[in-house]
Amino acid sequence: MSTSKKSNSLELTQMQNGAGQACKLMKVLANPDRLMILCQLSKGELRVGEIEEQLGIVQPTLSQQLTVLRDEALVSTRRDGKNIYYQLDSPQALAVIKALYKQFCQPGMEK
Repeated sequence: MSTSKKSNSLELTQMQNGAGQACKLMKVLANPDRLMILCQLSKGELRVGEIEEQLGIVQPTLSQQLTVLRDEALVSTRRDGKNIYYQLDSPQALAVIKALYKQFCQPGMEK
């Protein structure tokens, strides 16, 4: 196999892997509650109660969505006494959230 064919084959494999990872991320982001949670966490770490208060997502829905985000390794947690804090832990998710914010949520943007 020639060098250029090997190179094209490697590029295609990398593209296929990247497309799979991107699709997986987009599936997680395709839920409005999860998207809003990640948007809030893109601004900094929050306690579960703060997320609930700021977004109006009540238990058990909030717990279910946070579990999905943890399972997909998009957020991480830390415990301080009775409080559990969440933070966005995925540079890829953060980049997508910033792009979506700019396109759909920026103040002064025309609808």
